[in-house]
Amino acid sequence: MALTEAILIQTISGFSDIGADAHGETPLFSSGALDSVAMLNLLAFVEEQAGIEIRADEVTLENFDTPARIVRFAGERSR
Repeated sequence: MALTEAILIQTISGFSDIGADAHGETPLFSSGALDSVAMLNLLAFVEEQAGIEIRADEVTLENFDTPARIVRFAGERSR
């Protein structure tokens, strides 16, 4: 199954309170919506769904602050 914004948002809403109105540009970390435990859950989910291993230096706001950025990052890494 391909990682999409919709799947990602649905999954994130299961372990955070990002709200039903979340979308591709909803800030996750810079807004404080996700804590460190939620971040670990998110990273594990992305690794599993995209079939990639995420290095610590890749976990940046540029790559992980919004669902759209996460999907873009995962897509670029899984090629």
